[in-house]
Amino acid sequence: MRTLFRISVLSGVILGAAGSGVRAQLPLKPQVAKYVTVNASVVALTHVRLVDGTGAPARDDQVVVITGSKITAVGPAAITVPPAGATVVDLSGHTVIPGLIGLHDHMYYGSQAGGSMKAMFDSYPRLFLAAGVTTIRTTGSVDSYQELNIRRNILEGLIPGPEIVVTGPYLQGPGPGPGAMHPLTGPEDASRMVSYWADEGVTWFKAYTQISRAELKAAIDAAHRKGVKVTAHLCSVGYREAVALGIDNLEHGLLANAEYFPGKTPDNCPTDYAAMTRTWAELDIGGAAVRQTLADITAHKVGMTSTLAVMELSSPSRVPSDPRVLEALMPDAAKAVQAYLSGGNAEREAVDVAALKKAMAYERAFVAAGGLLGAGSDPCCLSAIAGFADQRNYELLIEAGFRSEEAIRIMTLNGATILGFADRVGTITPGKAADLVVLRGDLTRDPAAIRNVVTVFRLGLGYDSARLLQSVKGLVGLR
Repeated sequence: MRTLFRISVLSGVILGAAGSGVRAQLPLKPQVAKYVTVNASVVALTHVRLVDGTGAPARDDQVVVITGSKITAVGPAAITVPPAGATVVDLSGHTVIPGLIGLHDHMYYGSQAGGSMKAMFDSYPRLFLAAGVTTIRTTGSVDSYQELNIRRNILEGLIPGPEIVVTGPYLQGPGPGPGAMHPLTGPEDASRMVSYWADEGVTWFKAYTQISRAELKAAIDAAHRKGVKVTAHLCSVGYREAVALGIDNLEHGLLANAEYFPGKTPDNCPTDYAAMTRTWAELDIGGAAVRQTLADITAHKVGMTSTLAVMELSSPSRVPSDPRVLEALMPDAAKAVQAYLSGGNAEREAVDVAALKKAMAYERAFVAAGGLLGAGSDPCCLSAIAGFADQRNYELLIEAGFRSEEAIRIMTLNGATILGFADRVGTITPGKAADLVVLRGDLTRDPAAIRNVVTVFRLGLGYDSARLLQSVKGLVGLR
């Protein structure tokens, strides 16, 4: 007799079971088990609207079978019969997508209330998972050792959270900037840092705004000798220069590329940010300069990370107030965010909004040129916090003109491809890891459905999003 489980569409809690043949719950640590509502050897998600991560059109009335930690079958409900003894979850009225892959998802947060770049090793892993983010790359670390330890704890089942791809400390040149970064003294220093941290276990590095071309080249060469990779939030070095040096990925799209600024000098980041913003706002996306940059990036197979959600923060008048964000923040940080949002002024922010629109167009042009675009949230500050900012990034990709299926591919398969994980995550395909997100509603018709996370499957375990969110209320900004 087939075992039948149903999940409440409001809370994701399993209500009951009948029959036999389902293995008892897998042994989980109490600190993980309290968030898990689906834990069986075989699970069948039935009658779902499926957005599979490949970019193909969504499919209705599908069945996804999970066996252990893997996806083992996907197909129409009419011909895809759940295995005998499977836990069957009726998800009529829901959309299932692959777990989101955040390519620029820090483990720190800074606010006017709590200070800059404070580690969120307690709240952020659960918050990412609650929002449907099952893999992150930290893309700039303030404590790589702690990130390596958190990664290990998650992999060993000691705490809930996404798979973490750990980056080394920022590779930053001397000059003004965040105090958590070591100022490089030259190419040898860059090579030394990369070699040391690669041996410690990090697999990516992030170069930052004031690095020189010589330092960046030394870092890239050292990383590649170690079999690891380099991405960058650039300014002192232009994108075409970085591509020529052999960089693997670029962060933030248009709004970190100073090469179009008329006053740009080699190895220097322009200090007149307002003038640079006007340059981006007035940039001809179809012009020769942009076409050449995008051609260089795509020809060298360099990926790019969209972070529209954090770029939107320059225009508080258009940032939506999200009560979930305010609930997750510590009280003083929530007050700071409310003050920031109430201070928005559309007229004063017109240039910033225009620059954001050009950033959207730049990403569309990059994809049209054959570029590999991923996404991340940069949950560093203000209302951009873990998970929720990733969801906002999806909404902004839709605003930029991508179809729902395209945006999900950007945030899943493309991210997996950039990380080198596309053989095991990123799409809902038999043989891949069972990293899935159950959303209430039809995502392809309502972009806001990305916020309606019911259950998040990570390696076949179904986590209750509401329970995870409840556990982090008031913590972001504290720990």
